[in-house]
Amino acid sequence: MADSANEGVEDAAILLMSLGEEEASQVFKHLAPKEVQMLGEAIAAMRGVSSDRVDQVLDNFEKFAGNDRPLVRDSNEYVSSVLRKALGEDKAKLLLDRILQGNEPAGIDSLRWMDAESVAELLRNEHPQIVAAILVHLDTDQAAAVVKLFNERQRNEVMVRVATLDGIQPAAMHDLNEVLGKVLSGGQTSKKAGLGGAKAAADILNLMGGGADTAVLDFVREADGELAQKIADNMFVFDDLEKLDDKGIQTLMKEVQSESLIVALKGATPSLRDKIFRNMSSRAAATLKEDLESRGPVRLSEVEAEQKEMLKIVRRLSDEGQIVLAGGGGEEFV
Repeated sequence: MADSANEGVEDAAILLMSLGEEEASQVFKHLAPKEVQMLGEAIAAMRGVSSDRVDQVLDNFEKFAGNDRPLVRDSNEYVSSVLRKALGEDKAKLLLDRILQGNEPAGIDSLRWMDAESVAELLRNEHPQIVAAILVHLDTDQAAAVVKLFNERQRNEVMVRVATLDGIQPAAMHDLNEVLGKVLSGGQTSKKAGLGGAKAAADILNLMGGGADTAVLDFVREADGELAQKIADNMFVFDDLEKLDDKGIQTLMKEVQSESLIVALKGATPSLRDKIFRNMSSRAAATLKEDLESRGPVRLSEVEAEQKEMLKIVRRLSDEGQIVLAGGGGEEFV
């Protein structure tokens, strides 16, 4: 539960600030939207950095760069092979067109760079089916933030369509990009993209919170009880962490920062707290208990935000096969 990840982001921010505006802007061009956001927030939060810290960052970078050497003979061939084995031919081709040819984000991909309010405003007057097809192409947390900004009727209609979406044909993808006034980047594939469905709807609802997830699920249940159950079976909420086995809890604790865990546990049930304590060393558990007791009242919105961050980690670990989500849409083991 160390803060090494935050320290790494801060070091990167310090390095960029040391480069100057022109050079730093060139680096930003090669980063993903989330990376740009993290580094931008880190730079904005800095009020002063000691000269020793700057020297340390520059020294570390110089050593790292000095030891740089090619790990494979042909990096393009290597990344092509790895992506095709990991993602399959169709998905890999879409990524490789962008990675190896340096294509700029176009069409739906360009929405990843926009804040949720802007995306919601852009989609507000579009047909729910179009909105659903676009949302399943965004990162789940961004899609959840967008859907939460819709009014209740549009939110419900869109989520029903996300849950019933059964892939998207290449021609439809082309039309969606034209709706956004962009040209589709990358080649078309012969198979439809396997996006949408009950799991996609559940992933978005998991990150909405604030009661909106329950309202949407109730709406779906009135129209289609079977579909609502499929979505519910794929949902995994914070209290469901108690269903993780001890190994799963221990794996999760390695990925969660101490401060985030303290705030998240402010809204946890006593039984979930006890389970987490049992899967920590006695010293770490005692420290966490003291921190929880000494921490004053925390806003509910802050607690929910940290719980969502932990759920993102849980989903990632589940996708990587490091933990099993019992009762959260995963397979049962006997």
